[in-house]
Amino acid sequence: MIRTPLRPLARILDARSKGENPDAIERENIRIRHEQMRDQARQRAEGRLLVLGLFFVVAFGVVGLRMGMLATSEPTEPRVDAPGAQIHAARADIVDRHGNLLATNFETHALYAQPPQMIDPEHAAQELAKVFPDLDAADLLEDFTGKRKFLWVKRKISPEQMQAVHEIGDPGLLFATRDMRLYPNGQLAAHVLGGASFGKEGVKAAEVIGVAGVEKYFDEYLRDPATVSQPLQLSLDLTVQAAAERVLYGGMKLMNAKGATSILMDVHTGEVISVVSLPTFDPNNRPRPATSGDASDSPLFNRSVQGVYELGSTFKIFTVAQAMDLGLVNPDSIIDTKGPLRWGKHRIRDFRNYGDEMSVTKVIVKSSNIGTARIAQDIGVARQKAFLGELGMLETTGFEIVEAATGRPLLPPNWSELSTMTISYGHGLSTSPMHLAAGYAAIANGGYRVQPTILKATNPEKGPRVFSESSSAASRKMLRQVVTEGTASFGNVEGYAVGGKTGTADKPGSRGGYYEDKVIATFASIFPIDDPKYVLIVTLDEPVETTSDEPRRTAGWTAVPVAAEMIRRVAPLLGLRPTVEPLATRDITLTSN
Repeated sequence: MIRTPLRPLARILDARSKGENPDAIERENIRIRHEQMRDQARQRAEGRLLVLGLFFVVAFGVVGLRMGMLATSEPTEPRVDAPGAQIHAARADIVDRHGNLLATNFETHALYAQPPQMIDPEHAAQELAKVFPDLDAADLLEDFTGKRKFLWVKRKISPEQMQAVHEIGDPGLLFATRDMRLYPNGQLAAHVLGGASFGKEGVKAAEVIGVAGVEKYFDEYLRDPATVSQPLQLSLDLTVQAAAERVLYGGMKLMNAKGATSILMDVHTGEVISVVSLPTFDPNNRPRPATSGDASDSPLFNRSVQGVYELGSTFKIFTVAQAMDLGLVNPDSIIDTKGPLRWGKHRIRDFRNYGDEMSVTKVIVKSSNIGTARIAQDIGVARQKAFLGELGMLETTGFEIVEAATGRPLLPPNWSELSTMTISYGHGLSTSPMHLAAGYAAIANGGYRVQPTILKATNPEKGPRVFSESSSAASRKMLRQVVTEGTASFGNVEGYAVGGKTGTADKPGSRGGYYEDKVIATFASIFPIDDPKYVLIVTLDEPVETTSDEPRRTAGWTAVPVAAEMIRRVAPLLGLRPTVEPLATRDITLTSN
């Protein structure tokens, strides 16, 4: 602002020349200056008031709009439903290889309460405790009379429970619609399916997310809006799975076992047709994970992929197959089995005295630790380790359920010559039954590595070759003789030629060492052995057969009969026709025309 002098010289001189009072000029200039300052102050104040007024208008407008939105919307729980968040409740079905339903979404209701709208909280709490016995009336009353404006009472309720709550008649008890995951077959294939739960929740919808098994492994696919109409098809056969679970459960109880698992695998594709782990659970009401004790005591523990065990003599056929492939032995080669076999301070012994020497075939049929260890010595550390790596025995299986990632094999810290000898007969290396199934599939299919899968194969491809067709064929002949002449004589199934190998391993103690009276008993079988289609693994945890005076724990007495009964039940379901052997012609004289 340009300030005008109060006593401009030119005007003062002019006033004096005219005889006027110069002070009047100064007073006039002061008046004009004060008016200008007053006008500027007024304009500044008016501008500030205008800005402040606009701010209050906008603020009250936003508050009013938000209040209107809250007044017209249904109440939600802020911690689980962010404003504006969209909940996708849709989830694809899961079916077996024939399209039979294993898991689907089912529309249901949840129950929530708005305590400010409740007429008689005490009566409502008492009646709800009658409808839902797992709820405590005192806890409900405390929630209803507290400061909360909204609370969930039950995430899932049945139509009968919904009607019972209706009859309580309290306006503060309201219902929310949502989809829940339904497993129509109950416990069937529970460890494969795993289970689902609610993620983000609102009154109008709830997000369904996988928490275990294939539900979690394929969670992104199952929730993808682009694929939600396309069911996830598994390799499981629902009928075979049901038969396997019944037989294995009966065998576990009959053999007084702590737990059990079985795996039925297609030897050419790696498809798992059935996989059972006992004890089991109902995925519709999945139990909470164990927080203490042995993990294997929980029904959630999947023994087929999480159970990492020393699988005993079932490994012997791998040693012999590799030795034959390397040209070190053939089925008739004679092996020194004089015992005990000494390595430093360690002694390797056989279950019985089988003599000072026997053929390679007899080493497998009689299950000689000494004979297998001597063959492993010729193979050597490096070649054995490389071979087992090619079979997939030294890494996780890649089976498509989340639990399989935890089933990492336990390798010796120092893979010495002694380790090679003990691993040759299934001690010193711990793997899961799923690893064993894949290994036996390679023996059955002509020597190709198999990748276990829970998905139905559309265009199966052969894996890399691990050993030759001739070694595979010779190994299968030995496994057949184990059933007809050796330790798995109870595994013979009329009409189906079964080959396999037993394995009985002392169970490791929780504080190191091994239990004296607890074993892991396994029977790894192939059927039909003359035209291999399937591998069946049956493993029992701490079995005891008690029909005789002395308890028997070996696989030949425990796992083998269970596996034989399972083959007898599932082979016809798999479309395998029994081979009818001709009747004996004893006492009949044949003549020609």
